[in-house]
Amino acid sequence: MIYADNAATTRMSETAINTMTELMRDAWGNPSSLYAHGQNAKEVLEKAREDVAAVIGAEPREIIFTSGGSEADNQAIRSAAELGRKKGKTHIISTAFEHHAVLHTLEKLKAEGFDITLLDVHENGIVLPEEVEAAIREDTCLVTIMTANNEIGSIQPIREIGAICRKKNVLFHTDAVQAMVHIPLNVVDDNIDMLSASAHKFHGPKGVGFLYAKKNVRLSNLIEGGEQERGKRAGTENVPGIAAMAAALKEANEKMDENAVHLIKMRDRLIAGLKEIPHSALNGDPVRRLPGNVNFCFEGIEGESLLLLLDDKGIQASSGSACTSGSLDPSHVLLAIGRVHDVAHGSLRLSIGENVTEEEIDYMIKSVGEVVEYLRGFSPLWRDLMEGKKEFIL
Repeated sequence: MIYADNAATTRMSETAINTMTELMRDAWGNPSSLYAHGQNAKEVLEKAREDVAAVIGAEPREIIFTSGGSEADNQAIRSAAELGRKKGKTHIISTAFEHHAVLHTLEKLKAEGFDITLLDVHENGIVLPEEVEAAIREDTCLVTIMTANNEIGSIQPIREIGAICRKKNVLFHTDAVQAMVHIPLNVVDDNIDMLSASAHKFHGPKGVGFLYAKKNVRLSNLIEGGEQERGKRAGTENVPGIAAMAAALKEANEKMDENAVHLIKMRDRLIAGLKEIPHSALNGDPVRRLPGNVNFCFEGIEGESLLLLLDDKGIQASSGSACTSGSLDPSHVLLAIGRVHDVAHGSLRLSIGENVTEEEIDYMIKSVGEVVEYLRGFSPLWRDLMEGKKEFIL
Protein backbone atom coordinates (compact mmCIF):
# COMPACT_ATOMS: atom_id res chain seq x y z
CA MET A 1 0.00 0.00 0.00
CA ILE A 2 1.34 3.43 -0.99
CA TYR A 3 -0.01 6.30 1.07
CA ALA A 4 0.10 9.47 -1.02
CA ASP A 5 -2.31 11.76 0.83
CA ASN A 6 -0.01 13.37 3.37
CA ALA A 7 -1.56 16.78 2.67
CA ALA A 8 -4.77 15.44 4.22
CA THR A 9 -3.07 13.95 7.25
CA THR A 10 0.17 12.25 8.21
CA ARG A 11 0.86 9.13 10.20
CA MET A 12 1.94 9.88 13.77
CA SER A 13 5.66 9.46 14.28
CA GLU A 14 6.98 6.99 16.82
CA THR A 15 8.43 9.95 18.70
CA ALA A 16 5.00 11.58 18.94
CA ILE A 17 3.27 8.31 19.89
CA ASN A 18 5.81 7.52 22.59
CA THR A 19 5.64 11.05 23.99
CA MET A 20 1.87 11.04 24.07
CA THR A 21 1.43 7.61 25.65
CA GLU A 22 4.10 8.27 28.26
CA LEU A 23 2.50 11.54 29.30
CA MET A 24 -0.99 10.04 29.36
CA ARG A 25 0.37 7.86 32.16
CA ASP A 26 2.70 10.30 33.88
CA ALA A 27 1.38 13.85 33.26
CA TRP A 28 -2.36 13.40 33.65
CA GLY A 29 -2.84 16.26 36.12
CA ASN A 30 -4.63 19.53 35.41
CA PRO A 31 -1.91 22.11 34.59
CA SER A 32 -3.99 24.82 36.29
CA SER A 33 -3.80 23.03 39.65
CA LEU A 34 -1.28 23.99 42.31
CA TYR A 35 -0.48 20.53 43.68
CA ALA A 36 2.33 18.29 42.41
CA HIS A 37 0.50 16.43 39.65
CA GLY A 38 -0.83 19.72 38.29
CA GLN A 39 2.53 21.44 38.37
CA ASN A 40 4.17 18.46 36.69
CA ALA A 41 1.68 18.77 33.83
CA LYS A 42 2.25 22.54 33.71
CA GLU A 43 6.01 22.03 33.33
CA VAL A 44 5.39 19.69 30.41
CA LEU A 45 2.98 22.20 28.86
CA GLU A 46 5.39 25.12 29.13
CA LYS A 47 8.30 23.06 27.79
CA ALA A 48 6.16 22.23 24.75
CA ARG A 49 5.37 25.93 24.32
CA GLU A 50 9.09 26.73 24.37
CA ASP A 51 9.86 24.03 21.80
CA VAL A 52 7.10 25.17 19.44
CA ALA A 53 8.15 28.81 19.73
CA ALA A 54 11.79 27.96 19.01
CA VAL A 55 10.93 26.29 15.70
CA ILE A 56 9.30 29.44 14.28
CA GLY A 57 11.47 32.07 15.99
CA ALA A 58 8.77 33.24 18.39
CA GLU A 59 8.63 33.87 22.12
CA PRO A 60 6.87 31.18 24.20
CA ARG A 61 4.23 33.64 25.43
CA GLU A 62 3.24 34.25 21.79
CA ILE A 63 2.05 30.64 21.35
CA ILE A 64 -1.59 29.72 22.05
CA PHE A 65 -2.50 26.03 21.87
CA THR A 66 -5.69 25.22 19.94
CA SER A 67 -7.62 22.22 18.64
CA GLY A 68 -6.03 22.62 15.21
CA GLY A 69 -5.51 24.91 12.24
CA SER A 70 -9.17 25.74 11.67
CA GLU A 71 -9.64 27.08 15.19
CA ALA A 72 -6.38 29.02 14.93
CA ASP A 73 -7.46 30.55 11.61
CA ASN A 74 -10.82 31.55 13.07
CA GLN A 75 -9.32 33.14 16.16
CA ALA A 76 -6.67 35.06 14.23
CA ILE A 77 -9.11 36.47 11.67
CA ARG A 78 -11.84 37.24 14.20
CA SER A 79 -9.34 38.96 16.47
CA ALA A 80 -8.00 41.18 13.68
CA ALA A 81 -11.53 42.01 12.58
CA GLU A 82 -12.57 43.04 16.08
CA LEU A 83 -9.45 45.17 16.50
CA GLY A 84 -10.11 46.76 13.13
CA ARG A 85 -13.76 47.51 13.81
CA LYS A 86 -12.81 49.39 16.97
CA LYS A 87 -10.63 51.65 14.81
CA GLY A 88 -13.23 52.00 12.05
CA LYS A 89 -11.31 49.65 9.75
CA THR A 90 -13.49 46.96 8.20
CA HIS A 91 -11.63 45.88 5.05
CA ILE A 92 -9.89 42.49 4.83
CA ILE A 93 -7.71 41.15 2.01
CA SER A 94 -7.27 37.47 1.22
CA THR A 95 -7.11 35.20 -1.85
CA ALA A 96 -9.70 33.18 -3.73
CA PHE A 97 -8.03 29.84 -2.98
CA GLU A 98 -7.59 29.92 0.77
CA HIS A 99 -8.63 26.99 2.96
CA HIS A 100 -12.33 27.05 3.82
CA ALA A 101 -11.48 27.73 7.46
CA VAL A 102 -10.42 31.17 6.20
CA LEU A 103 -12.97 31.66 3.41
CA HIS A 104 -15.99 30.68 5.49
CA THR A 105 -14.87 32.94 8.33
CA LEU A 106 -14.55 35.80 5.85
CA GLU A 107 -18.05 35.06 4.51
CA LYS A 108 -19.45 35.43 8.02
CA LEU A 109 -17.56 38.66 8.53
CA LYS A 110 -18.92 39.96 5.23
CA ALA A 111 -22.44 39.31 6.54
CA GLU A 112 -21.45 41.36 9.60
CA GLY A 113 -20.53 44.38 7.48
CA PHE A 114 -16.88 43.79 6.58
CA ASP A 115 -15.65 44.42 3.04
CA ILE A 116 -13.70 41.43 1.72
CA THR A 117 -11.26 41.55 -1.21
CA LEU A 118 -10.19 38.17 -2.63
CA LEU A 119 -7.10 38.56 -4.79
CA ASP A 120 -6.38 36.63 -7.98
CA VAL A 121 -3.71 33.94 -7.63
CA HIS A 122 -3.00 33.60 -11.37
CA GLU A 123 -2.41 30.44 -13.37
CA ASN A 124 0.61 29.36 -11.31
CA GLY A 125 -1.31 29.75 -8.04
CA ILE A 126 0.78 32.59 -6.66
CA VAL A 127 -0.42 36.00 -5.49
CA LEU A 128 1.74 38.96 -6.45
CA PRO A 129 2.99 41.22 -3.62
CA GLU A 130 2.40 44.34 -5.71
CA GLU A 131 -1.26 43.37 -6.05
CA VAL A 132 -1.52 43.00 -2.29
CA GLU A 133 -0.03 46.47 -1.86
CA ALA A 134 -2.38 47.94 -4.44
CA ALA A 135 -5.39 46.43 -2.65
CA ILE A 136 -4.53 47.87 0.79
CA ARG A 137 -6.73 50.83 1.73
CA GLU A 138 -6.95 53.24 4.63
CA ASP A 139 -9.60 51.00 6.21
CA THR A 140 -7.74 47.69 5.74
CA CYS A 141 -7.36 45.89 9.06
CA LEU A 142 -5.99 42.51 7.93
CA VAL A 143 -4.25 40.64 5.12
CA THR A 144 -4.60 36.85 5.46
CA ILE A 145 -2.78 34.72 2.87
CA MET A 146 -1.77 31.08 3.25
CA THR A 147 1.93 30.21 3.20
CA ALA A 148 1.40 27.28 0.81
CA ASN A 149 -1.77 26.01 -0.82
CA ASN A 150 -3.14 22.75 0.52
CA GLU A 151 -4.22 21.43 -2.89
CA ILE A 152 -1.69 22.57 -5.49
CA GLY A 153 1.22 23.25 -3.14
CA SER A 154 2.15 26.69 -4.49
CA ILE A 155 4.31 28.67 -2.04
CA GLN A 156 3.40 32.31 -1.57
CA PRO A 157 5.88 35.20 -1.18
CA ILE A 158 4.84 35.77 2.42
CA ARG A 159 8.02 37.56 3.49
CA GLU A 160 7.47 40.23 0.84
CA ILE A 161 3.74 40.43 1.61
CA GLY A 162 4.47 40.69 5.33
CA ALA A 163 6.93 43.51 4.71
CA ILE A 164 4.28 45.42 2.76
CA CYS A 165 1.77 44.94 5.57
CA ARG A 166 4.32 46.07 8.14
CA LYS A 167 5.01 49.22 6.08
CA LYS A 168 1.28 49.91 5.75
CA ASN A 169 0.60 49.17 9.44
CA VAL A 170 -1.80 46.33 8.57
CA LEU A 171 -1.91 43.02 10.45
CA PHE A 172 -0.68 40.00 8.47
CA HIS A 173 -1.90 36.47 9.19
CA THR A 174 -0.78 33.35 7.36
CA ASP A 175 -2.31 29.90 7.42
CA ALA A 176 0.86 27.79 7.56
CA VAL A 177 -0.89 24.46 8.11
CA GLN A 178 0.49 22.87 4.94
CA ALA A 179 3.87 24.59 5.00
CA MET A 180 4.97 24.03 8.60
CA VAL A 181 8.38 22.23 8.72
CA HIS A 182 8.18 21.53 4.98
CA ILE A 183 9.76 24.89 4.21
CA PRO A 184 11.68 27.24 6.55
CA LEU A 185 9.51 29.71 8.50
CA ASN A 186 10.54 32.43 10.92
CA VAL A 187 7.86 34.80 12.14
CA VAL A 188 10.33 37.65 12.69
CA ASP A 189 12.20 37.37 9.38
CA ASP A 190 8.96 36.74 7.48
CA ASN A 191 7.14 39.74 9.01
CA ILE A 192 4.27 37.59 10.32
CA ASP A 193 1.87 38.89 12.97
CA MET A 194 -0.22 35.73 13.30
CA LEU A 195 0.32 32.15 12.09
CA SER A 196 -1.79 28.99 12.25
CA ALA A 197 -0.56 25.38 12.34
CA SER A 198 -1.94 21.89 12.94
CA ALA A 199 -0.09 18.90 14.42
CA HIS A 200 -1.50 16.16 12.22
CA LYS A 201 0.16 17.68 9.14
CA PHE A 202 3.65 16.99 10.51
CA HIS A 203 3.28 13.56 12.16
CA GLY A 204 1.65 14.79 15.35
CA PRO A 205 -1.80 13.89 16.74
CA LYS A 206 -5.12 15.12 15.39
CA GLY A 207 -7.11 17.65 17.36
CA VAL A 208 -4.08 19.71 18.38
CA GLY A 209 -2.63 22.87 16.85
CA PHE A 210 -1.33 26.28 17.70
CA LEU A 211 -1.73 29.95 16.93
CA TYR A 212 1.22 32.31 16.99
CA ALA A 213 0.18 35.86 17.77
CA LYS A 214 2.79 38.59 18.05
CA LYS A 215 2.87 39.97 21.58
CA ASN A 216 1.36 43.34 20.56
CA VAL A 217 -1.68 41.64 18.92
CA ARG A 218 -4.65 41.46 21.27
CA LEU A 219 -6.55 38.23 20.64
CA SER A 220 -10.30 37.87 21.00
CA ASN A 221 -11.71 34.72 22.58
CA LEU A 222 -13.56 32.13 20.57
CA ILE A 223 -14.10 29.95 23.65
CA GLU A 224 -15.07 31.48 26.97
CA GLY A 225 -14.55 29.82 30.34
CA GLY A 226 -11.40 29.48 32.37
CA GLU A 227 -8.17 31.44 32.25
CA GLN A 228 -6.12 28.86 30.33
CA GLU A 229 -3.71 30.04 27.60
CA ARG A 230 -3.36 33.50 29.16
CA GLY A 231 -7.14 33.78 29.19
CA LYS A 232 -7.35 33.55 25.40
CA ARG A 233 -8.45 29.93 24.95
CA ALA A 234 -10.58 28.46 27.73
CA GLY A 235 -10.57 24.73 28.47
CA THR A 236 -8.14 22.40 30.21
CA GLU A 237 -5.18 21.87 27.91
CA ASN A 238 -4.59 18.50 26.24
CA VAL A 239 -1.10 18.17 27.73
CA PRO A 240 -0.14 14.78 26.19
CA GLY A 241 -1.39 15.86 22.76
CA ILE A 242 0.37 19.22 22.94
CA ALA A 243 3.64 17.61 24.05
CA ALA A 244 3.35 15.07 21.23
CA MET A 245 2.82 17.92 18.76
CA ALA A 246 5.90 19.72 20.06
CA ALA A 247 7.97 16.53 19.83
CA ALA A 248 6.80 15.87 16.25
CA LEU A 249 7.42 19.49 15.27
CA LYS A 250 10.93 19.54 16.70
CA GLU A 251 11.82 16.23 15.02
CA ALA A 252 10.40 17.27 11.65
CA ASN A 253 12.19 20.61 11.83
CA GLU A 254 15.52 18.89 12.47
CA LYS A 255 14.98 16.64 9.43
CA MET A 256 13.44 19.31 7.19
CA ASP A 257 16.42 19.98 4.92
CA GLU A 258 17.25 16.29 4.49
CA ASN A 259 13.61 15.42 3.80
CA ALA A 260 13.21 18.29 1.33
CA VAL A 261 16.12 17.13 -0.81
CA HIS A 262 14.68 13.62 -1.11
CA LEU A 263 11.08 14.78 -1.57
CA ILE A 264 11.91 17.29 -4.30
CA LYS A 265 13.80 14.60 -6.21
CA MET A 266 10.87 12.18 -5.90
CA ARG A 267 8.30 14.91 -6.62
CA ASP A 268 10.03 15.97 -9.81
CA ARG A 269 10.37 12.33 -10.95
CA LEU A 270 6.64 11.88 -10.42
CA ILE A 271 5.79 15.12 -12.24
CA ALA A 272 7.98 14.18 -15.20
CA GLY A 273 6.32 10.78 -15.47
CA LEU A 274 2.74 12.06 -15.25
CA LYS A 275 3.45 14.75 -17.84
CA GLU A 276 3.89 11.93 -20.36
CA ILE A 277 0.16 11.16 -20.12
CA PRO A 278 -1.52 12.91 -23.09
CA HIS A 279 -3.76 15.88 -22.33
CA SER A 280 -2.62 16.27 -18.75
CA ALA A 281 -1.41 19.36 -16.91
CA LEU A 282 0.40 20.12 -13.68
CA ASN A 283 -1.51 22.45 -11.37
CA GLY A 284 0.51 25.08 -9.55
CA ASP A 285 3.99 26.45 -10.02
CA PRO A 286 6.56 23.77 -11.00
CA VAL A 287 9.27 25.27 -8.77
CA ARG A 288 7.60 27.36 -6.03
CA ARG A 289 5.72 24.40 -4.61
CA LEU A 290 5.86 22.21 -1.53
CA PRO A 291 8.48 19.45 -1.73
CA GLY A 292 5.97 16.60 -1.60
CA ASN A 293 3.04 18.03 -3.57
CA VAL A 294 1.99 16.86 -7.05
CA ASN A 295 -1.38 17.91 -8.48
CA PHE A 296 -2.52 17.09 -12.01
CA CYS A 297 -5.60 17.44 -14.17
CA PHE A 298 -6.40 14.77 -16.76
CA GLU A 299 -8.85 15.74 -19.45
CA GLY A 300 -11.78 13.47 -20.17
CA ILE A 301 -12.13 11.70 -16.79
CA GLU A 302 -13.68 12.13 -13.35
CA GLY A 303 -11.38 12.41 -10.36
CA GLU A 304 -13.59 10.27 -8.11
CA SER A 305 -13.35 7.26 -10.44
CA LEU A 306 -9.61 7.77 -10.71
CA LEU A 307 -9.27 7.66 -6.91
CA LEU A 308 -11.32 4.49 -6.53
CA LEU A 309 -9.37 2.61 -9.18
CA LEU A 310 -6.04 3.77 -7.79
CA ASP A 311 -7.16 2.52 -4.38
CA ASP A 312 -7.71 -0.89 -5.98
CA LYS A 313 -4.09 -0.71 -7.11
CA GLY A 314 -2.93 0.07 -3.58
CA ILE A 315 -2.46 3.83 -3.99
CA GLN A 316 -4.24 6.16 -1.58
CA ALA A 317 -4.57 9.67 -2.98
CA SER A 318 -6.97 12.61 -3.16
CA SER A 319 -8.76 14.72 -5.73
CA GLY A 320 -8.26 17.85 -3.65
CA SER A 321 -8.79 19.02 -0.10
CA ALA A 322 -9.96 16.33 2.32
CA CYS A 323 -12.31 18.91 3.85
CA THR A 324 -14.36 19.03 0.63
CA SER A 325 -13.85 15.52 -0.74
CA GLY A 326 -17.53 14.76 -0.22
CA SER A 327 -18.56 17.56 -2.56
CA LEU A 328 -19.48 17.00 -6.21
CA ASP A 329 -18.38 20.52 -7.09
CA PRO A 330 -14.92 21.01 -8.64
CA SER A 331 -12.17 22.35 -6.43
CA HIS A 332 -12.42 26.08 -5.74
CA VAL A 333 -8.62 26.13 -5.86
CA LEU A 334 -8.49 24.80 -9.42
CA LEU A 335 -11.24 27.18 -10.51
CA ALA A 336 -9.25 30.05 -8.96
CA ILE A 337 -6.22 29.28 -11.14
CA GLY A 338 -8.37 29.20 -14.27
CA ARG A 339 -9.18 25.53 -14.78
CA VAL A 340 -12.60 25.06 -16.40
CA HIS A 341 -15.14 22.79 -14.71
CA ASP A 342 -14.71 19.81 -17.05
CA VAL A 343 -10.94 19.80 -16.51
CA ALA A 344 -11.06 20.57 -12.78
CA HIS A 345 -13.27 17.51 -12.23
CA GLY A 346 -10.43 15.29 -13.45
CA SER A 347 -7.89 16.28 -10.80
CA LEU A 348 -5.52 14.15 -8.74
CA ARG A 349 -3.42 15.21 -5.77
CA LEU A 350 -0.51 12.99 -4.77
CA SER A 351 1.17 14.27 -1.60
CA ILE A 352 4.11 11.99 -0.95
CA GLY A 353 5.89 11.35 2.35
CA GLU A 354 9.57 11.46 3.18
CA ASN A 355 9.90 7.66 3.08
CA VAL A 356 8.67 7.27 -0.51
CA THR A 357 10.98 5.27 -2.79
CA GLU A 358 11.83 5.50 -6.50
CA GLU A 359 10.09 2.16 -7.02
CA GLU A 360 6.91 3.53 -5.48
CA ILE A 361 7.11 6.67 -7.62
CA ASP A 362 7.50 4.58 -10.77
CA TYR A 363 4.59 2.36 -9.73
CA MET A 364 2.40 5.44 -9.23
CA ILE A 365 3.32 6.78 -12.67
CA LYS A 366 2.52 3.43 -14.29
CA SER A 367 -0.74 2.98 -12.36
CA VAL A 368 -2.07 6.49 -12.98
CA GLY A 369 -1.35 6.12 -16.70
CA GLU A 370 -3.18 2.79 -16.84
CA VAL A 371 -6.21 4.06 -14.93
CA VAL A 372 -6.48 7.27 -16.98
CA GLU A 373 -6.35 5.26 -20.20
CA TYR A 374 -8.95 2.82 -18.88
CA LEU A 375 -11.37 5.57 -17.80
CA ARG A 376 -11.01 7.42 -21.06
CA GLY A 377 -11.92 4.20 -22.88
CA PHE A 378 -15.59 4.51 -21.91
CA SER A 379 -15.87 8.27 -21.28
CA PRO A 380 -18.45 10.02 -23.50
CA LEU A 381 -16.54 13.28 -23.03
CA TRP A 382 -13.29 11.68 -24.18
CA ARG A 383 -15.08 10.18 -27.21
CA ASP A 384 -16.41 13.61 -28.16
CA LEU A 385 -12.91 15.05 -27.84
CA MET A 386 -11.36 12.32 -29.95
CA GLU A 387 -14.05 12.67 -32.62
CA GLY A 388 -13.58 16.42 -32.79
CA LYS A 389 -17.05 17.24 -31.45
CA LYS A 390 -15.34 19.13 -28.66
CA GLU A 391 -11.98 20.84 -28.56
CA PHE A 392 -9.20 19.75 -26.24
CA ILE A 393 -8.30 22.22 -23.50
CA LEU A 394 -5.13 20.57 -22.22
